[in-house]
Amino acid sequence: QVQLVESGGGLVQAGGSLRLSCAASGRTFSSSVMGWFRQAPGKEREFVAAVTGSGGSVYYADSVKGRFTISRDNAKNTVYLQMNSLKPEDTAVYYCAARGWSNYYSSSRRSYDYWGQGTQVTVSS
Repeated sequence: QVQLVESGGGLVQAGGSLRLSCAASGRTFSSSVMGWFRQAPGKEREFVAAVTGSGGSVYYADSVKGRFTISRDNAKNTVYLQMNSLKPEDTAVYYCAARGWSNYYSSSRRSYDYWGQGTQVTVSS
């Protein structure tokens, strides 16, 4: 059974940093795009960042570009999201996601086959 388990969320003041981790089990994703999405209360789930299987290409939403960094360690079957200069508007539940067998980038949540349970990130002003 495939599982994605996020960790690292929490409460932080504006301007602070957090590092999210997503550990995959049940299969390897070294040939698949993995990404992060987030969902704030009353809003739709939105794309945050994605990384290709080798880690060689990364993609970001405009709202986080320059502040967030996505990376992966295929030996650990884990993807990370380093979040710096956090703002109150970054407050959301953050979800890790993986495409099944595709290494093509997509920002559409419908393109992702596996999802974690989410981790709460709250940024206070």
